Amino acid sequence: MFRVFFILLAGLLTLTACSTPTTTIGPDGKPLPKVYRITSGESAKIPFRVLDSINALRQASGLAPVTLDPALNAAAATHSRDMSIQNRPWHFGSDGSSPIDRARRVGYTGEVLGENISESYETELQTLAAWMEQPDTRAIILDPNARRLGFAWFQEPNGKIWWTLVTGT
Repeated sequence: MFRVFFILLAGLLTLTACSTPTTTIGPDGKPLPKVYRITSGESAKIPFRVLDSINALRQASGLAPVTLDPALNAAAATHSRDMSIQNRPWHFGSDGSSPIDRARRVGYTGEVLGENISESYETELQTLAAWMEQPDTRAIILDPNARRLGFAWFQEPNGKIWWTLVTGT
């Protein structure tokens, strides 16, 4: 009986070794990325991961931290959804609105300093890293006058995510 168990175990291990991998390999020989699906449980955590990451970057640069602002979050959410509807990442709304217009509409009374946008399948931290690689988007994140932050997204059924970050005083 003991011998039969070991023979079956060895056969199972052999079959497992022969199975095909679940990772799809792209033409460059690297694994293709998996679609990042934002679950309802993750939705509440994402803004705080971004906030913590941005404040760590700001602290490393000797800058004051920023806080999440509900009005700027609302303006960012509106724009993320609107970019999806327009199917293009740009700073103007389908109605011609600017980041300043959208912030005013939701009751933000401070000064809007800048807006970063992205159309991607990447996580929020991968998107933040990409913004930090470019001088113009990095300058918005590290603006010494920034004290408020709005951050939101819209994810399409195919997995594409439209990210929007807004900074203000």
